[in-house]
Amino acid sequence: MTLNLDNIMLLGSMLVVVSVVLTKTTVRFGVPLLLLFLILGMIAGVDGPGGIHFDNPEVAQFIGSFSLSFILFSGGLDTRYSDVKKVMFPGVILSTLGVMLTCFTIGIFVWLLTDFSLLEGLLLGAIVSSTDAAAVFSILRSKGLKLKGNLRQVLELESGSNDPMAYFLTIVFMFLISNPEKGFWGILGIFLQQMLVGALVGLLAGKGMQIMLNWIKLEVSGLYSVLLIGMVLLTFSGTTFLGGNAFLSVYISALVLGNNDFIHKRSLTKHFDGVAWLMQVVLFLTLGLQVSPSEVLPHFGTGLLISIFLILIARPLSVFLVLAPFKVRLRSRVFLSWVGLRGAVPIVFAMIPLTQNIDKADVIFNLVFFITVTSVIIQGTSIPFVAKLLRLSRPERTIHKGIINKEIDEKARSMMAEITISKHHGCIGKSLVELNLPQNVLVVMVKRRDGTYFIPDGSTTLLENDRVLIIADHRDGIELFNNCLK
Repeated sequence: MTLNLDNIMLLGSMLVVVSVVLTKTTVRFGVPLLLLFLILGMIAGVDGPGGIHFDNPEVAQFIGSFSLSFILFSGGLDTRYSDVKKVMFPGVILSTLGVMLTCFTIGIFVWLLTDFSLLEGLLLGAIVSSTDAAAVFSILRSKGLKLKGNLRQVLELESGSNDPMAYFLTIVFMFLISNPEKGFWGILGIFLQQMLVGALVGLLAGKGMQIMLNWIKLEVSGLYSVLLIGMVLLTFSGTTFLGGNAFLSVYISALVLGNNDFIHKRSLTKHFDGVAWLMQVVLFLTLGLQVSPSEVLPHFGTGLLISIFLILIARPLSVFLVLAPFKVRLRSRVFLSWVGLRGAVPIVFAMIPLTQNIDKADVIFNLVFFITVTSVIIQGTSIPFVAKLLRLSRPERTIHKGIINKEIDEKARSMMAEITISKHHGCIGKSLVELNLPQNVLVVMVKRRDGTYFIPDGSTTLLENDRVLIIADHRDGIELFNNCLK
């Protein structure tokens, strides 16, 4: 069956619904969702019972980049600087220098193992050098496990910020393969342009998003999500047009926006979490359709050797080397080495050589797909076991109803307050989002002078004689709230 305008919506929606429904069962058994979606795509593909013929690397690569922009944005939007600042340096080093070490280690191994040239081996190494922690967290949640210390924050920061470096290395080695006469200075120019432009656009875009959301005052609240979607796509495409790293700019813009106050912050964050999941489903299904298992199987032996080398040598070597200057326990380093799962990003990057007609592009794509699948199967399904073996996991806390009621009875008065806005307050005429309220304070209700009650949002403007009900997780939060009203 060939996809066309008449059946693409029917088949696509059926695959999405089936994928989401099956996740309810598969996550209980620790099966990574990436693997499920890929398998469904392959079953529906040309070599499976579905018989859908989809062989268009350009379209698949476009869908991949489009989807990744929202996946990265959602991850950055939900990342709090206060949570990751303690692991900022090791996380960033892992996502940059660690990616480079993995790339070169794999590249040299592939060069020695196969008939690939050194540059072709390095291209393959660059493509598989980034990690995907989304599968890790879904497994940990399904098993009710939490990681000790700052391990989760390190994984979150590394996985969210290592795609730009992997993308840059992929572009560089493709450039050198096509232009072998170019040297170090050509690469340095590409690097500076990619990273500086990407970072600058990301910073400006993030601040611009915050200003726009708080300024525009839309009558229909649902349009805020539409506006933000448009600004994300504008950031991604605009950075690409300027020659910067679009993945870096999108992630940084989300970090900037997510760590500042803006209207409908909570609802927009939840909305983009759903959008990110939709993009993951669409992305993985598309990649599954693009793959032909009959073309992957001939590379079974080579792919298995590369995958084992990546899991047991390349990833641990990069982790131990780059974390050597930091005080990270041996058990934590071993765990970080093991959870370096390869996800959808390498497969998306592997389609870029296909679109550029690079020599051995077909072989690279099939090898990358095999490496990714084996990484998910071997590492993904064993993460809870490894975490327990290394004594780095702790179960979810069981909260007893009696304790909650007791704490509420004892502390409720110190954590709740009703404040009347007087003419002396400087907050009159300002919206809640303009007050820069502390994170541990929530305005739950406002009573107007006419006696009407309502639940406020970020755009609510405070007026004289308003009575505001607030909840804080500590009595100091009430004092901080009062300071914002002055």
